[in-house]
Amino acid sequence: MAQLKPFGALRFTEKAGDISQLCCPPYDIISEDERLAYIARNRHNIIRLELPREGEDCYATAGETLQGFLAEGTLKTDDAEGLYIYGERFTVEGKEYEFKGIIGRVHIEEFSKGIVLPHEETLSKAKADRFNLMNATMCNFSQIYSLYNDDGGVTTAAIDRLSAGEPVQCFTDGDGVTHSLWIVTDKDECAALCKQFDARKLYIADGHHRYETSINFRNHLREQGIAKEGDACDFVMMMLVAMESDGLVVFPTHRIVRGVENYNEKDVLSACEKSFDIAVQKGAAAILPALKTAYEQNKTAFAFYVGADKWYMLTLKDTAELDAICSGCSDALKGLDVNVLHTLVLERAMGIDKENMAKQINLTYTRNADEAISAVDSGKANCSFIMNPTRVSEIRDVAAAGEKMPQKSTYFYPKLITGLVMNKFGEI
Repeated sequence: MAQLKPFGALRFTEKAGDISQLCCPPYDIISEDERLAYIARNRHNIIRLELPREGEDCYATAGETLQGFLAEGTLKTDDAEGLYIYGERFTVEGKEYEFKGIIGRVHIEEFSKGIVLPHEETLSKAKADRFNLMNATMCNFSQIYSLYNDDGGVTTAAIDRLSAGEPVQCFTDGDGVTHSLWIVTDKDECAALCKQFDARKLYIADGHHRYETSINFRNHLREQGIAKEGDACDFVMMMLVAMESDGLVVFPTHRIVRGVENYNEKDVLSACEKSFDIAVQKGAAAILPALKTAYEQNKTAFAFYVGADKWYMLTLKDTAELDAICSGCSDALKGLDVNVLHTLVLERAMGIDKENMAKQINLTYTRNADEAISAVDSGKANCSFIMNPTRVSEIRDVAAAGEKMPQKSTYFYPKLITGLVMNKFGEI
């Protein structure tokens, strides 16, 4: 099954400066102003490699920047191969959470083999961007975030034991998230951890575009005669976290509907009557508590906000209609809140098809419920749908069935930091 192996990570040295000024969040959630601010704090910030924007060919610029960092000794490959234990400690709604995982090289497998499993659809534009960056740098600057089943907690216990001492690096970012890194170089310890993954499947939590790009780039190198089977490009850097961890937090992603021609609230409700129990409500402040109750009762439900503090709770009656529409789909996908919304409401009731959603013509996304509400109140949107989070078990079940959720079905919080460890798998 999954093949995990240790490696010598490329890491910043003390010459580069304070590690807290060298790391950044994932590239796809950083604005241009934020990108420039990171560089202003420290010119060695990883953002110059992960999200290059300078020069006529920004990817070539990233390659040149990487070569410069290596030459001046601000980036250096660890002498000994090892596995890297990475932990995040953070607070959500007054409650403290923590999780730890293993960062290592994982053998790249096609999804059809059922070893590494996706759960979301991807866009070709994002994959082309990551392909060009890999081609220019021969490096993974950020790790793919994947989950695994740790029945019995054997791996979790080993991780806790191996990270009981002081971390080699630790800092708290501007969002109050504390990032810690430990390095395991003992060959027997590494071998024992790697062996535990021999019979496991991995479920991608975040990084679908980068993983698919790794497959495409490996194939490209082989086709060009640059690489052969068994070379370092056959592996990609991953962060592996147990599904059973109490520290896993998934935020919902809400939907904002705008610019729909001939939009009519009553028509939408009329089209939904057969499938949903519909309860009209007043007071936007009551939305999230009501959704939390539905979540705790395992109901498939979401809020349809129409403006002026008015909203409707739509609760699915049963999956009978979905049995016909989603013929052959697993029960996990049929009952998924986001799939129900997209299939029965956005597509059927509002005429927003999958291509429209992918191009975000009439549909945009936000993690902030207040933003989804204010967009309607300000007249910028027709309506919005406030969602519950997807459960980790649903991600596992949908992926295990070989299916994919609609885009933006999950948002794991917090994101993994970029810049603590990097995977250089070839020469430029």
